[in-house]
Amino acid sequence: MTKPLVGGFSTKKTVSTRGFRMLFHRSGVDVSSSTLRFLSARLHTSRRERDTRWRRLTCGRQALLTPAHLRCGHTYAQLAAGFGISVSTAYRYIAEAVQALAALAPTLEQAMQTAATKSYAILDGTLLPTDRIAADRCFYSGKHKKHGMNVQVLTDPFGRLLWASPAVPGAIRDIRAAHTHGIIEAVTGARIN
Repeated sequence: MTKPLVGGFSTKKTVSTRGFRMLFHRSGVDVSSSTLRFLSARLHTSRRERDTRWRRLTCGRQALLTPAHLRCGHTYAQLAAGFGISVSTAYRYIAEAVQALAALAPTLEQAMQTAATKSYAILDGTLLPTDRIAADRCFYSGKHKKHGMNVQVLTDPFGRLLWASPAVPGAIRDIRAAHTHGIIEAVTGARIN
């Protein structure tokens, strides 16, 4: 019979003598001021339509929060500490800004009408990398040898974005993702090269 490593337990509470110290650093976000003003105006309009009350961050600060997450990849916890808000508030503000921007995006039908005026259109799939564990097999792309989300992108001949599909798990191949979103049928119906 083996002897247990722990002989007992204690109900005594211990208090740490060391305090927490937070280390902050500024992050540079390479976004133009006109882009921030545009997003800030969209957020202001959205808040007016919803008739929301006081918010912790102004529209301008919320507009800065969103590209800091989307472009720089800062976590919600890092952003919450930097902006002086809670993690759940950071998540909610970013989701609200993304929703405001997504409302401006064209539909697939609108993109097909634009693409029909061009000599040809380019359809390409891209993998947006994510940090997933090995158990998430549906997000693992065998082609790229990493986890991610598959997004189908339709551009004009000069590479300008016309439409981007909703993301699907990275294990789904490009052709299947294109069929899932109805891109192949839409391109065939619009007679685009």
